Amino acid sequence: MDPINRPKTQSPWRQCLVGLLFQLLLALCLFSYLRVIPGKSTTTEPPIKTDNKSYPMTPHPPPLVILLWTWPFNKPVNLSPCSKLWPGMADCQLTADRKMYQKADAVIVHHREVSYRPRELLPRSPRPPGQRWVWFSLESPTNCQQLKALDGYFNLTMSYRRDSDIFTPYGWLEPWSGQPADTLARLSAKTKLVAWAVSNWQVNSARVRYYQQLQPHLQVDVYGRSHKLLPSGVMMECLSQYKFYLAFENSLHTDYITEKLWRNALEAWAVPVVLGPSRTNYERFLPPDAFIHVDDFPNAQALAQHLQALDKDQAAYLRHFRWRETLRPCVFSWALSYCKACWKLQQENRYQTVLSIASWFT
Repeated sequence: MDPINRPKTQSPWRQCLVGLLFQLLLALCLFSYLRVIPGKSTTTEPPIKTDNKSYPMTPHPPPLVILLWTWPFNKPVNLSPCSKLWPGMADCQLTADRKMYQKADAVIVHHREVSYRPRELLPRSPRPPGQRWVWFSLESPTNCQQLKALDGYFNLTMSYRRDSDIFTPYGWLEPWSGQPADTLARLSAKTKLVAWAVSNWQVNSARVRYYQQLQPHLQVDVYGRSHKLLPSGVMMECLSQYKFYLAFENSLHTDYITEKLWRNALEAWAVPVVLGPSRTNYERFLPPDAFIHVDDFPNAQALAQHLQALDKDQAAYLRHFRWRETLRPCVFSWALSYCKACWKLQQENRYQTVLSIASWFT
């Protein structure tokens, strides 16, 4: 046979190479097939999540530990989780157990309970690194003793003052979340003119002196020590009978507007007649027609005449309630105040020192 027409044969090494290539191709096909079988995985990565649950990839940081060094006025309160009072907020671990001092991220000290011997009653153990101390007071400077002794101890302030690091007012206004209250129905029960509840009667105080000037011209029902009895259980029911309430503060200081206005007057749907800081200061918290300021009148007699005129003019009296169509008053709570501190401490990480509480507060 002619060599040119002889059948071709493959060399042994070429046959071996073809066989290896065929086996490799088969292995690749099988590998691809195994990867798409449901429920199988050929890698160390976690399977793709097919449910709706949340799986955080990193753990949440532990909650801040906040130690309440003193119970305000020595009255313990329930410490509710802040997420219940303030939906969406991260909780802090609030505790009054002083054994937690070394673990606490912050310590809140209410001034009144340490004011008599500050350097003895403040925490005396070495302060853990980074731990912040919060000075807390709802009393006015007139009623805060030994402020100077606290110089350099604290990192944050917490009070009714608007320029506090943690602002905790006695009350505030917020929009109605539902149907506004029926003003006329609320006012229909009012059969008396002016009330005043006062527990700390100081003859030489500005509020008692003003009352004594007012008394000859206006009938005021006074409740409290040495006056008419007013049990706490029926207090609001009693005050709700009056058209006006004397919300006279025990001392005159910036932003010092207390429960005398927010609870005694506004919760009783009485028009507050205020003696305290300036009208401009009150208007930072309230609409101008929500209250009557004693400074609006040249003397106590003129104020008495104005209140008597409003008693006879229903339309003029109702103008003091127009703001209630859109706003409602809210009052202070200890639990909410601690949660405001929790929020602030979470948001603000810088470490500062309040050099002088006394210089700032007075």
